[in-house]
Amino acid sequence: MNNWYLLAAIPVFGLLVFVHELGHFIAAKWAGIRVEEFGLGFPPALVGFRRRHNGGWDVLWFGRGRNADTGDAKMQTPFATSGGTSNASTPSTHHTIYSLNLLPIGGFVRMPGENGDVLDEHGKYDTGSFAAKSAGKRMIVLVAGVLMNFLLSIVLFTFAYSAGEPTFPSTIGTVEPGSPAAVAGLKPDDRILTVNGQKVETFDDLVNQVNQVIADQSKGTQLQTVPVSLQVQRAGVKDSFPLTVNARVNPPAGKGHMGVTQSQKPVFVTSPVWQAPFKGIAHTFDVTRQFIVSIGQMITGAVQPRLAGPVGIVQITGEVAQRTGDLGWWPILSLTAILSLNLAIVNILPFPALDGGRIVLVMIEVLRGGKRLRPEREGLINLVGMAILLTLMAVITVSDIMHWGS
Repeated sequence: MNNWYLLAAIPVFGLLVFVHELGHFIAAKWAGIRVEEFGLGFPPALVGFRRRHNGGWDVLWFGRGRNADTGDAKMQTPFATSGGTSNASTPSTHHTIYSLNLLPIGGFVRMPGENGDVLDEHGKYDTGSFAAKSAGKRMIVLVAGVLMNFLLSIVLFTFAYSAGEPTFPSTIGTVEPGSPAAVAGLKPDDRILTVNGQKVETFDDLVNQVNQVIADQSKGTQLQTVPVSLQVQRAGVKDSFPLTVNARVNPPAGKGHMGVTQSQKPVFVTSPVWQAPFKGIAHTFDVTRQFIVSIGQMITGAVQPRLAGPVGIVQITGEVAQRTGDLGWWPILSLTAILSLNLAIVNILPFPALDGGRIVLVMIEVLRGGKRLRPEREGLINLVGMAILLTLMAVITVSDIMHWGS
């Protein structure tokens, strides 16, 4: 793989994080919460922009000048999708800093009082802080990032269907010498129209139908081969003709039952503009369902956990980006949509420090009749959760590096 394609991960990650944090940002503004900073990437800061009280914009290079107006606002952790507190002894501005930071692997929306911090000796909340808002508004702010990632997936899948889905018709690419297909007389560029009378359009349809025929006819027997009836359309010949292939029940690894491979020439199926959104919505819900089922299977031990960290996702993104020339925009748009759903589902999990974990804390508050956890306890819960997440990410990253290129 050309390593330059790895750079495709930067705009992919950037889009996912920007949309997620934009959801928190819009909801926070709607709720009347003061957003102190909207940052892309993790610090150290490169450049920031902030509107002046008297009009115009300040440009803040490398983090300089940001405290002149905000009163030494500090992030609790650069790895939180949102968070942070303001120093109670200094005034703060309602003008948000929009920053671009050095490490392009995340982002954050920084709001005062996200861990329920009180700002004076009387236990009064800053009216513009996250903590001062109702439980309903806080939950809306927390879930907004997940919702935006879900909507982004729908949009990306819609564009993917509009751009054209690469499909591989049921056309033979290569025929293994001496294989059942070769013995029967199949040739490269032959197109299979039916399998045992069942119509097939794509190569996947062909494989699935052949597998089904073999499974049905060899069940409970000691057969070595199973006859499969095909209707074949030969390149350059007008009429199709029948052909029977004695497919192998137990083929050599990687050889297939008939000994054929698909053609490497994709056919792009473009959906009409009016139809693509419906397909995008349906595909988004289908992928979401698959994610949820997979998570349940991993939790119950039905399947072995398969996790990829930032390094693994960078490698996958690079490989997919390299295929854009042959397969069009479908692969990279679909991958980005799937990653967006992944980010949404992971963030909504009820684990401390994630959006879902923070929502659980708000729900506990509601169940306690509005009585909140102490800020120190809430902060400790999120800190422990973040430590566990960072440790898990470090382990996965090491594994990704060890298996790079495999």
